[in-house]
Amino acid sequence: MAGHNKWSKIKRKKGVNDSKRGALFTKLIREITVAAKDGGGSVEFNARLRLAVETAKANSMPAENIDRAIKKGTGELEGVSYEELSYEGYGPGGVALYIECLTDNTNRSVADVRHCLGKHGGSLGTAGSVAWQFDRKGQIVVDGSRYTEDAVFEAAIEAGAEDVANEEDEFIITADPTEFMAVQDAVKEAGIEVASSELTMVAKNEVAVEGRDAEKLIKLLDALDDLDDVQKVHTNGDIDDAAFADAM
Repeated sequence: MAGHNKWSKIKRKKGVNDSKRGALFTKLIREITVAAKDGGGSVEFNARLRLAVETAKANSMPAENIDRAIKKGTGELEGVSYEELSYEGYGPGGVALYIECLTDNTNRSVADVRHCLGKHGGSLGTAGSVAWQFDRKGQIVVDGSRYTEDAVFEAAIEAGAEDVANEEDEFIITADPTEFMAVQDAVKEAGIEVASSELTMVAKNEVAVEGRDAEKLIKLLDALDDLDDVQKVHTNGDIDDAAFADAM
């Protein structure tokens, strides 16, 4: 299955440094707040909220921050109302970009995204211009050095996963969004620790990006991630190994 692009791996391997942790917390708080507003404040009955809370905990967010974000979403505390938006566009090498945002100011969001794309060799497209190139999926990452492929494959596929890919030092489990949490639970119950998990947009087919275009694409993706309103950036660009190594 396509979609296991190197950009996701770059972000995982780099981790989050102290200078960017505050910005990450802001994004996570927005996601928790919106998830609680849409589906209620119980992680047991709200899969989106459960995933957001697990991600926040994995990134060492204090429990009081999580609780406060949930209460803002449920209305127990006063909070900002966020709107979910997506933008579509193109990056260096003609790759597709699908950009997900949570914002309290749509004019600011589109202006920031358009400026960022233009500055780094990209362009904003119209609604529907690239979305058809992606499928919404759940992805679970397992450390490949700790478990055998057979063990991961058996646990994931029996639980309803669509695919298990061996990506050098990682296993990437892909599942339909409706089966995502069940697959993750089954993997954990099999004694396999999950390194990370997310609902994402997986490219149906990847486009090779090499040389200067690959370097420019990484800078663009980094710049988009740094925008306050941008939650996630997805691309069908398959970054070449040299640019990948430099980015690491």
